[in-house]
Amino acid sequence: MDYLKYINPGIKSINTYEPGKSIEEVMEKYNLKNIVKLASNENSLGPSPKALEVINNFKDVHLYPDGDGLKLKSKISEIENINSDQIILGNGSNEILEIISQTFLSPVTESIFSKHAFIVYKLASKVRGSKFHEVDACKWGHDLNGFLKKINDKTRLIFIANPNNPTGTYLSHKDILEFLKKVPKKVLVVIDLAYFEYVTAEDYIETNEILDKFPNVIFTKSFSKIHGLSALRIGYGFGNKTLIEIMNRVRQPFNVNTVAQKAAIESLSDQRYLKNSINQNTKERLYLYKSLEIIGMDYIPSQGNFICIDTKTSAKNIFESLLQKGVIVRPIDLYGMPTHIRVTIGNRTENNIFLEKFKEVLS
Repeated sequence: MDYLKYINPGIKSINTYEPGKSIEEVMEKYNLKNIVKLASNENSLGPSPKALEVINNFKDVHLYPDGDGLKLKSKISEIENINSDQIILGNGSNEILEIISQTFLSPVTESIFSKHAFIVYKLASKVRGSKFHEVDACKWGHDLNGFLKKINDKTRLIFIANPNNPTGTYLSHKDILEFLKKVPKKVLVVIDLAYFEYVTAEDYIETNEILDKFPNVIFTKSFSKIHGLSALRIGYGFGNKTLIEIMNRVRQPFNVNTVAQKAAIESLSDQRYLKNSINQNTKERLYLYKSLEIIGMDYIPSQGNFICIDTKTSAKNIFESLLQKGVIVRPIDLYGMPTHIRVTIGNRTENNIFLEKFKEVLS
């Protein structure tokens, strides 16, 4: 297969992305009947009942989706207080990140992101053959001063996750503003807000002020987390309309299916559901903090729907031991954190099962 000699050079150094273990896989491997999955930061409440109704009653599978997603864009523009032509829809926010990378990165460009940040930033850079800079973290979060030091004439993209996955740290509105003032206008800053709904910090980012002041910023958001629509794969990005128009040239036609579009509209409309999801996460996050402190475990305070826990030992071993007891979490050695596990914040029953099994494997 001589043609394999000619794959893009960046791909040679990439390992296949490993998602969290599936419930079915763990049940079969360990002959278990009950599984608690706290590995992929899914909403334990599931999707909005209104979104479920759309999904259950959908029949027009023989028709192509609205390629422009006009109704969903209209709803998003209402929520975000922006114009529809500032929005691009994606097959998950991951696709938006891919489109951005495809638009701006190449073997003669560079990107910047934090050492302990969403692995897709690195993957997207490698696939394009782009050089990248992983800036050492500051207290497990983004060292923005370190980012500034890495900017040069070849820099095209800066990726910022806020809150950050997998650490749960966040940057304040002031942090972001001061940073953007120092970033050259020719560099696009991508601010990934996949977990923004869960943030309780009062000084969190205000997107509209940033968009008004900085045309070199694009935000991405997801329906996979708090909205509970992970299986439908839908997300969006928003920025200045010229940038969005260019990215839409790269976007594949009919990239977001009809069910996803309709379910997303209903989920955005269901404020009670969203409020309940936020309240449960906030309550259970504090519960897990206290429970971990009681057993003497260190954790990174989180603004997401997950907590990073330092096991002080091989996280892979802890992960495997928990699997055998029917609890799926996420080891994050891939992120340069070999003693940490990332645990999704579930409901009280799920959290108690995790704590019980966690204590067992530690003993």
